[in-house]
Amino acid sequence: MCGIAGIIGSRYNIEDLRKMLKSIRHRGPDASGIYHNGKCLLGHNRLSIIDLSKEANQPFSDTSGRYQLIFNGEIYNYKELKAEIGGRYDFKTSSDTEVLLATYIVFGKDCLEKLNGMFAFAIWDKEKKELFAARDRFGVKPFYYHQAGKKLIFASEIKAIHKVAKKLPDEKTWANYFCYGSYGSRDTTFYKDIFQLPAGYFLEYKSGKIQKYQWYNFEERIKERSSDYGSESEVKRKYLELLEDSIKLRFRADVEVGFNLSGGVDSSLLLALVNHLHPNHNIKAYTFYTGDKRYDELPWVEKMIQKTGNPLEKIKLSLEEVPELSHTTTIFQDEPFGGIPTLAYSKIFKKASEQVIKVLLDGQGMDEQWAGYDYYSHTNNTLIQGSKNESPFRLNVLSQDFKRLSEKPQYPTPFSSGIQNKQYRDIFYTKLPRALRFNDRISMAYSTELREPFLDYRLVELAFSLPDSMKIKGNVHKHLLRELVKDYVPFEIAEAPKRALQTPQREWLGNELRIFVDQQIEKLLNSEFSEWFDAKVLRTEWEAYKNGKQENSFYIWQWVNCSLVVSGE
Repeated sequence: MCGIAGIIGSRYNIEDLRKMLKSIRHRGPDASGIYHNGKCLLGHNRLSIIDLSKEANQPFSDTSGRYQLIFNGEIYNYKELKAEIGGRYDFKTSSDTEVLLATYIVFGKDCLEKLNGMFAFAIWDKEKKELFAARDRFGVKPFYYHQAGKKLIFASEIKAIHKVAKKLPDEKTWANYFCYGSYGSRDTTFYKDIFQLPAGYFLEYKSGKIQKYQWYNFEERIKERSSDYGSESEVKRKYLELLEDSIKLRFRADVEVGFNLSGGVDSSLLLALVNHLHPNHNIKAYTFYTGDKRYDELPWVEKMIQKTGNPLEKIKLSLEEVPELSHTTTIFQDEPFGGIPTLAYSKIFKKASEQVIKVLLDGQGMDEQWAGYDYYSHTNNTLIQGSKNESPFRLNVLSQDFKRLSEKPQYPTPFSSGIQNKQYRDIFYTKLPRALRFNDRISMAYSTELREPFLDYRLVELAFSLPDSMKIKGNVHKHLLRELVKDYVPFEIAEAPKRALQTPQREWLGNELRIFVDQQIEKLLNSEFSEWFDAKVLRTEWEAYKNGKQENSFYIWQWVNCSLVVSGE
């Protein structure tokens, strides 16, 4: 796991690249390197996970010096790929980095189909003076870019690009955020002229021009799958085999591995299988709590730990920490993020880093592939878990001119199943992309690598393609998965309904943290972005919230988060 940065063009120099790398030093504190040749500048900050030797540092060159690679992520099946390549490449290290470069040299663009991993990388061809860059299937790892004339700037985080490019808000994206809860499209960001390479795409940059291509066509892969899935027991067997293989692949590391544990079905199953596959490892588990029994998942977590016997680190988020954590987390996130639960989750990575745990596993991605959210059973198109009939937005506080900039996002519906279309939306446009962004930034803020075994593309494709009846049965979501889980976790966890990962955000913002919210709202309404809002109406809504109208707190957090982001803190 690392941070990459690059500049292709003659107007910039090494000092510009050094500024970019310094801004994302947290992504890779173990080593830093720069490649400079003509109009090409490539930089890399390394977090050493596989092959800890300096020979695996980046930018990484092949023996001829023609190709230079900078890479953020992990290629989990690198050992299998190395064996497949065999004598067609002369390997000098035991790193997945060199395997990635060798796979590109041997197979060209088709190398992407062979990779099982999370990645964002760029390869410079010195001979052709061309850049090839790609992002993994689900966009676990970020790739941002900015084009200024015939010059290309790219990096793992937006803040690095802002070191050499103007920082201007993209007002349409912000308007969509306030009106519809959208966190941007697959290729846009909250900043003008800064884009992201969509998940499952690669780009080529030559002669001052960018061309983007989709290399992972999820829709076609699902439609090509056989509709003969066999019995439920056969499906469970197939899924379990793939999941065990996914865990084995993601356990490959030359450093210690830890585990993020919530009280839900997903992470509990994952921990049980980790212990089954690695019985002598006794992996350390981390969980957060707030001390509020209405929201804490500690009872379920401790029930699971009683069964597995893993050491457990319980990390408390206190309300007094929220203001400072909100500021620091905003700096790392660059864009709006999910609220106080994200702050609580960030403390896990901080604690793991302090204990020299560089890799953590977690259960992200299960709900999207198995239709786990409550709204998959509803006819509406809500994006907010548990929002029911109460709107999570307050459009009345927005100025008319700003509101007119918004455009309701439209999502493709390539499948005949309405449930699958919602899953597809969540995997590629809404739920998963924003969760992966939040999680990448908070893990890397503390120089830790987050691995998500459920996001192995083989698992996602299998579960997604199953009939709706295997995912939802009556009022039970993730039906078939829960049947599988019963063999591994306590009954209370296997049968428990989906619980949103929560903290007392609603209560804290309107009560103990109201002074903090007051400060952020006033800062927002006195900033250069105040024209986005009707100040009188916004203050009225805030007073109503403080006086007990607290059905949801999403819109309150939007205002707080906007204040923190636009103020540059």
